[in-house]
Amino acid sequence: KTKKSTVRTIESLTVTQEGSMIRVTISGNGFLHKMVRIITGTLIEIGLGHMPIEAIEEILQQKVRKDAGETVPAQGLYLDEVYYK
Repeated sequence: KTKKSTVRTIESLTVTQEGSMIRVTISGNGFLHKMVRIITGTLIEIGLGHMPIEAIEEILQQKVRKDAGETVPAQGLYLDEVYYK
């Protein structure tokens, strides 16, 4: 059995404030289990000043899960749109 690749490409990521809500919009060629929740947790850590923004590059290069932010709970997160090419 051939092992599937776990490499995914994030094409864009934006963070915007809409009233009391924060919208994180991520576009990519696919997502792994809990990937968006992990990315969101990492962004929260950066926003709170617990992690420098430069840490993202190192986390991605080293591929060590424990170096990223916490996996945020699914409550409050929702899938808005899906596009297929």
